[in-house]
Amino acid sequence: MDDALRIAIVAPAWYPLPPRGYGGTELVVHLLHTELRRLGHDVTVFGAEGSAPGVTMLADAAWSHDLGGQAEAARQATYLARVYQAIPGRRFDVLHDHTGFEGLLLALCSEAAPLVVHTIHGELVEPMRTFYTEVDTRVRLCAISVSQATSAPTLKLAGIVPNAVELPTAAPSATHERYLIEVARITPDKGQHTAIEVAQRAGRKLILAGKVERSEAGLRYFEEQVEPFLGPTVEYYPNVAGAQKAKLISRAAAGLFPLQWAEPFGLAMVECMVAGTPVLALRSGSTPELIEDGVTGFLGEDANDLVEAANRLDEIDRVRCAEVARERFSPRRMAERYLEVYRRGSVEVERIASANGPEPAAVTAPRAAPMPSPSDR
Repeated sequence: MDDALRIAIVAPAWYPLPPRGYGGTELVVHLLHTELRRLGHDVTVFGAEGSAPGVTMLADAAWSHDLGGQAEAARQATYLARVYQAIPGRRFDVLHDHTGFEGLLLALCSEAAPLVVHTIHGELVEPMRTFYTEVDTRVRLCAISVSQATSAPTLKLAGIVPNAVELPTAAPSATHERYLIEVARITPDKGQHTAIEVAQRAGRKLILAGKVERSEAGLRYFEEQVEPFLGPTVEYYPNVAGAQKAKLISRAAAGLFPLQWAEPFGLAMVECMVAGTPVLALRSGSTPELIEDGVTGFLGEDANDLVEAANRLDEIDRVRCAEVARERFSPRRMAERYLEVYRRGSVEVERIASANGPEPAAVTAPRAAPMPSPSDR
């Protein structure tokens, strides 16, 4: 193609591309670089050992055990040093960083590309807001949801690009079981204690799938508020992936996500919806953007609402749920949005959010068309 771009993508150091279990950002980066190549662009990707062909592997596989520990900063620095030692002599049109503020600083100091793009994958708390404000005129910053973006309303953003998930090749299951499932790390923020309450009150079995947060608070939470309830009606899977994960999600009556914080994006919720499994979630953070109430799931204000919603799941057309979610969160759609970011200038988040309402912004500049609303589909 005549307008093909030379793009360098720096993935996080912690899990291979694609990940074999936990690793949400790595999954997004894998889908992005794969789709950009399908669209004809020349893409160089840096990532962790064990990645699929097409990735320059510069982070050791064993370093994943250091994530969240005392060695995390040193491992991150070592990886980034290797990345930017490998870049000299190579020229790119775009350098797209997904690693965090350390990687962004090195990207801005690098002369590998005239344009630096950085996706903000985490919560936009202070002091991160202060840091990004210092550099937002030198980089094209991307948020992953309107909720995340509006937490820093004065920050200059190049766009709001919702994450994608891998789309199932099979049609939604025509049959399903009665159980509910929450795929998430076991931590108070994810609200497994509320999920247990909701499932018990709704008279449904619950499957919890996800690793326990390794902090002292995370271990205590599991021991005190999750483990005592495990048994025939509450099952726990420490880490699910691949075919097992897909089967558990597709056979569930619904995904249950009583989040206790304003999560900027919930990949597991989207993974449920693209499989045709509706999602029950508290109205918090990005959930009103991800879930179309009555189409791909139900939103609630508290546990009582979620219990009531669990008794209304027969109102959801699972085929329609999958169709809507697969159209909104496809890798192709994400890649096309990032291409617009690469090619357009920055605008302030208020102009994007006000132009597009509660839905994720479809494009990256005011002159482009907004994402269709549910009523337009």
